[in-house]
Amino acid sequence: MKVADDAADRSGLRHGVRLGVDLGDVRIGIARCDPAGVLATPVETLQRGPGDLDRIVTLATEHEAIEVVVGHPTSLSGRPGPAAQKVVAFATELSAAFARSRLSVPVRLVDERFTTVSAERVLRDRGTKGARRRAVVDQAAAVVILQHALDTERSTGQPPGQEVGQAQ
Repeated sequence: MKVADDAADRSGLRHGVRLGVDLGDVRIGIARCDPAGVLATPVETLQRGPGDLDRIVTLATEHEAIEVVVGHPTSLSGRPGPAAQKVVAFATELSAAFARSRLSVPVRLVDERFTTVSAERVLRDRGTKGARRRAVVDQAAAVVILQHALDTERSTGQPPGQEVGQAQ
């Protein structure tokens, strides 16, 4: 394990599993990465509503996540989009759910421009059709969000986005 830790340190990326979250009005896509932070992969799609925060806390516990990154909608100009307030409220509630569970798992907001469009394109290019594509697009968008966060941290040496609870 020491070799992986050293490699992660040289890459500018903190070692540990992260979860990615794509929040929609109806569904929530969840992705995770390997401990070295090389590759994001889909985990599941949750129905939005009662129990969704608890399920994310459970997934973070099961995967021993060091943080959760939540896609934050912004416009092309870089300003928060119309759904941004909902995402900030959800991320704040998620952070509070971790605190209630006595888990120290930071929640970070990261730019999610074009993630659903990118996810749709990848699924379409792979031949995933209609209902099947709709069923997994949220997971695919979560993968895009998380992979972007990992790549950003790797290139800058800094955690991506902004931690919930800091100045929004």
